[in-house]
Amino acid sequence: MLSLPRRGRWLALIMLLLPMLAQAWQTDRSYRFSILHTNDHHGRYWPDAQGEYGLAAQKTLMDSQRYDVQAKGGGALILSAGDVNTGVPESDLLDAEPDIRGMNLIGYDAMALGNHEFDKPLSVLQKQQKWAKFPFLSANIYQKGTDQRLFKPWAIFNRMGLKIAVIGLTTTDTLKISNPENIAEIDIRDPVKETEKAVAELRATEKPDVIVALTHMGHYDDGQHGSNAPGDVELARSLPPGTINIIIGGHSQDAVCMAKENVSVKDYQPGQPCQPDQQNGVWIMQAKEWGKYVGRGDFTFRNGELTLDNYQLIPVNLKHEVKNLDGSTSWLTWQEAIPPNSAMMKLLTPYQLRAAKKLDVNVGSSDGVFVGERDKVRFEQTNLGQLILRAQMAATKADFAVMSGGGIRTSLAQGKLSWRDLLQVQPFGNQVVSVTLTGDELLNYLATVANIKTNSGGYAQFSNISLVADGKTVSEVKINGEPLQKDKTYRMATNSFNASGGDGYPSIETHAGFTHSGLRDADVLRDYVSQHSPLKIADYVPSGIVHLTEQQVQERGKAEEKPKKRYYPQSILAWIWPRAAHN
Repeated sequence: MLSLPRRGRWLALIMLLLPMLAQAWQTDRSYRFSILHTNDHHGRYWPDAQGEYGLAAQKTLMDSQRYDVQAKGGGALILSAGDVNTGVPESDLLDAEPDIRGMNLIGYDAMALGNHEFDKPLSVLQKQQKWAKFPFLSANIYQKGTDQRLFKPWAIFNRMGLKIAVIGLTTTDTLKISNPENIAEIDIRDPVKETEKAVAELRATEKPDVIVALTHMGHYDDGQHGSNAPGDVELARSLPPGTINIIIGGHSQDAVCMAKENVSVKDYQPGQPCQPDQQNGVWIMQAKEWGKYVGRGDFTFRNGELTLDNYQLIPVNLKHEVKNLDGSTSWLTWQEAIPPNSAMMKLLTPYQLRAAKKLDVNVGSSDGVFVGERDKVRFEQTNLGQLILRAQMAATKADFAVMSGGGIRTSLAQGKLSWRDLLQVQPFGNQVVSVTLTGDELLNYLATVANIKTNSGGYAQFSNISLVADGKTVSEVKINGEPLQKDKTYRMATNSFNASGGDGYPSIETHAGFTHSGLRDADVLRDYVSQHSPLKIADYVPSGIVHLTEQQVQERGKAEEKPKKRYYPQSILAWIWPRAAHN
């Protein structure tokens, strides 16, 4: 037998072990695991008025799904794609403590940091991290001016002998759509480059079998992200094949179910089959918003290959309205009702009671619905935008007002309006401000804000102003029905978020004509609603804002290019061409 020196024997042993170190899984063995996921929770720890969603029912559902996965020989991973914060007054008043403690009880394994995690100072986020028994992940958030990551970039999980790495990623739009004061010291870097960097580090150290990107970046069909930062589709397409296996996403608040390649199902209904998107070999999944659904993806890993066995969006007590024979209406669940978990109810009820005393106060009424849904305020002018902006005009004695549609978070229903209702519409606690601008300054300002594309939080809502926007400039500007005069001054009302450059609006805080009212936007709205109730929706119909399509812009350009017929005085024509003059 050949005898090797001691050092040589160690080297030989290491060489034999290298394949085992690099490959934890066994050949021809099937490993099964499931991902249970939610996103864009936005403070919905408690069910709504119809008894939909809420963490108590979600706890019951998550437990049953996890037990089912285990009974079938698999392991479950529970993930949130971010935005636990902002949306419901009870949660906002308590810095989302009930939400995070409820997620602990459910057993969440990790959460990506969303843009709304930065709605409050970093000190609040640090407090939330201490409450959480699961990590907040983001590989692409750095301390500004350094190469130091501010948060844990990834987490490693072992499920049934399989090593799964989960990398957190946050939309770069956070730098544009969050309160500038709260993000002054952070830098959010390109997700593609940071994913490649993180994966290289993981493969060199942890050697995971499966890599999941837990993102808060948005899903946009065929990568058509408009004025939003690139999202999950672009991420999957931009990475070398095999870099990552799965994307669990959020931010755009979509049920990502594909009707065909690169085309999502429109108006997805609970209980319908759901085929997640797939780009460049990467599965992309997202479960709408607010905990309305729990997404479940069942996977099998065998011999280095990952396959998706089944996917579904499971509704959490979602209901639809039906008419009874007697003319009354009832709300029925789409699927079998999910009972609330008693331990979760015991945990959350004190939070709910504590907040209710402050919130269930009547402030006015309306004869109709003021529309503030996401698919309206980011695409068109709405009566709720009018209501909010008129309140701000009244508070600042402004000539007109503007704000980004993303600052409007929900609708106001017909009937009595409570303080809770108004705080749900404007949960961010922005201040109402104003600025005096010359006509010239105003034209430059409007050229930016009026041309922010639809389907983004920056889409502008206007009041008491009319204009035509062509994608680059504005024309036919009128304020209070009068044409804009360049040498005249005008007072504009807005909120502190937009005034400081939020949503890509020009910063006006340092302008000589800037004035801070010291009033919170929700308080201003409350005072206005109280003074003008009952509100009549007929008095708040928006008008006067025209956005030209690309075709209309082209047609306008062609019309302006048409040569004009020239007319000359008879004396000049006779001098140039005597016969023509005579004729």
